[in-house]
Amino acid sequence: MKGLFITFEGPDGSGKTTQINMLKGYLENKGFEVILTREPGGTEFGEEIRRILLDLKHKDMDEKAEMLLYAAARAQHVSKLIKPALLQGKMVLCDRFVDSSYAYQGVGRGLGIKLVEQVNEIALAGVYPDLTILLNIEPKMGLARSANSKGLPDRLESEKIGFHEKVREGFLRVCEQNSNRIKEVEAGDSIEQVFKTVIEHVNNLIVQKNNI
Repeated sequence: MKGLFITFEGPDGSGKTTQINMLKGYLENKGFEVILTREPGGTEFGEEIRRILLDLKHKDMDEKAEMLLYAAARAQHVSKLIKPALLQGKMVLCDRFVDSSYAYQGVGRGLGIKLVEQVNEIALAGVYPDLTILLNIEPKMGLARSANSKGLPDRLESEKIGFHEKVREGFLRVCEQNSNRIKEVEAGDSIEQVFKTVIEHVNNLIVQKNNI
């Protein structure tokens, strides 16, 4: 049986890493073989691109160059890790995926979601998430959380608040357009309450796929 592909999205500081690690443990306890990965990254090539993308010394990076670097890392990620794992029947959990490009580069950078979709169509090679959890949080709250947990901000986290507000708008727009796949979860709730809601969506997906 083909595996399931679940992605976590949201503004910086929304709690994605915490929730995705909790979900990994939950699914493994249920007997699933789980692959945990992230974007940009997931492969040696992708991690090298991640280092460039998040490095503060590249503050003057062109918006289109940024979009293409994310797509390049994603093409390698899909080809070398995600697609093979799904074909082996594994559960793949990914911290950010293509919806982040729609929100950050499409809306945040103003390139337009349509252009980002066209570029990423090549990178995705027909691989799309079965379920996306969108952890929604006010940018100011998320950035404060992120600062407390990580210390110095990376290149994207250090952008002005107006950029992060646009990114959040982008996520909500993409969510509205893909409501069958993307499930919005209020990230301002307690970790336990957020996880309870995440589990409900994941279990619904598992039941749905088992009934097909």
